[in-house]
Amino acid sequence: MRKYAFAVVGLAALGLLPTAVNAASGVKVGMLSCDISGGIGLILGSSKAIDCMFQPSGNGPPEHYAGHITKLGVDIGITGKSVVVWAVFAPGKVNRGGLRGTYVGATAEATALLGLGANALVGGSDKSVGLQPLSVQAQTGLNVAAGVAELTLNYGG
Repeated sequence: MRKYAFAVVGLAALGLLPTAVNAASGVKVGMLSCDISGGIGLILGSSKAIDCMFQPSGNGPPEHYAGHITKLGVDIGITGKSVVVWAVFAPGKVNRGGLRGTYVGATAEATALLGLGANALVGGSDKSVGLQPLSVQAQTGLNVAAGVAELTLNYGG
């Protein structure tokens, strides 16, 4: 994780972290639906592969992104494959491949057989894209996690 992640953890713990305030002040430019691989939380964090499809608002063709999501903070347990859907906000239209980059924000989840989670993230190639949870993350397993998430997306066409 980047060195500023510890500052974000502290702000999140104090409840002072804005949930993608600057990026969310833009317009909704589409939806990002992601499958997240299952895995094991290693007490202080985890890293999982992610496979996403971005559907721009309007008539634009869908775009494929792949990468990984890393969590720093409390992350204990085992989860199966999960799905999360984000509403994507930006200052204006996002060019093709424009979601690639790194996003950082607060995360929380709890699972006992079936569970829920949410991640509000800000970043992208120009640090002006906000990912706001449209629906909560759905997953299976036994897990509890809270802290900071870092999402890296690579454009795949």
